[in-house]
Amino acid sequence: MEYAFSDKVLGLKASAIREILKFTSEPGVISFAAGNPAPEAFPSGDIAEITADIFSRDPVGALQYSVTEGYQPLRDAVKDMLASQHCFDSERDDLVITSGGQQASELACKVFLNEGDALICESPSFVGCMNAFRSYNAELVGIPLAEDGMELDKLEDALKTHPKAKLIYVIANFQNPTGLCTSFEKRKAIYELARRYNVMILEDNPYGDIRFEGEDIPSIKSLDTDGRVIYAGSFSKVLAPGMRVGFVSAPREVINKIVVCKQCSDVHTNILAQRICYDYLSEYDLKAHLEAIRPIYRRKCRLMLDCIKESFPECVSYTRPQGGLFIWVTLPDGADMLGFCKTAVEKYKVAVVPGTAFMTHESDPCCSFRLNYSTPTDENIEKGCRILGSLLKEMFGE
Repeated sequence: MEYAFSDKVLGLKASAIREILKFTSEPGVISFAAGNPAPEAFPSGDIAEITADIFSRDPVGALQYSVTEGYQPLRDAVKDMLASQHCFDSERDDLVITSGGQQASELACKVFLNEGDALICESPSFVGCMNAFRSYNAELVGIPLAEDGMELDKLEDALKTHPKAKLIYVIANFQNPTGLCTSFEKRKAIYELARRYNVMILEDNPYGDIRFEGEDIPSIKSLDTDGRVIYAGSFSKVLAPGMRVGFVSAPREVINKIVVCKQCSDVHTNILAQRICYDYLSEYDLKAHLEAIRPIYRRKCRLMLDCIKESFPECVSYTRPQGGLFIWVTLPDGADMLGFCKTAVEKYKVAVVPGTAFMTHESDPCCSFRLNYSTPTDENIEKGCRILGSLLKEMFGE
């Protein structure tokens, strides 16, 4: 039969990343296309011990229904953690445990966006959240990125010309896909613009704990004096992504609405995973774990940067992240970036993600692609960069 899909999903397309990942299951493919944390950074042994202990003490509690807001001991622990980072005001804010950080962003969108409202975001930006925003028939307005974050004049122009703008979505730390950080000066300016034009800010911070160089930068949430910043975070990058445990902190009135929406969505986040996270936070040393895994990311990032410098032609530029999982590579203007990505995976079995997947509109011009350094082995980083470099030199006659 012919299906009449809803307007909300009619225009949605499968993620380009997921489509490319289909190739990665083929034998011999080197994948730089994933967004996964380094597998050697998982505290697998600790999680196995915690899980066994939970089932020995309280198997029913770990398997029964729970409350939508989240496991209370975990909520309290995360509130304390965020308060120490000036990201939680106990007098004003509340917090919900979500099914990963992306659900936090999707629920914020559900609470604030009507059809036809505008959502302003970095361009490029995280494709998973952009698809969630699109599902509410929001108008996505992309703001180009400079080395230190969104171009402020373009952001203000967008706020002036889109009076129905409700949210500014920002990945301020080690942005996906570029790996860039928004400077403190720009964070302050973004907040002031949000105040001036009376819009909310959705600050997504899944990568902030994976800073392996440079100094931490205060969050936009830490600047919030009038309750307009929603702060989303996750344990996916620091413990294990498969547990799907994230959180959202926001003014209490906003959280009350998010709770109702989450009840309609999934009732509550996996309670066993929540309890594992809490026991890890309370019985193990998260700070020591982070200190132990950051060198893994530093070494793998530096290895890929060294391989790019050695193998890629000089006409190709790229970011040099101080944390996170990604490097953003840009070809000269007019280059056939999509053709390069297709040839790389189909002919040479090296998978990268075309930059168009991260643009506000896939028809927007883009000569960049994303590389992930956290997932592949050292051997594959070296081999894959040599292959990409040879293909690029062939393309540009070097």
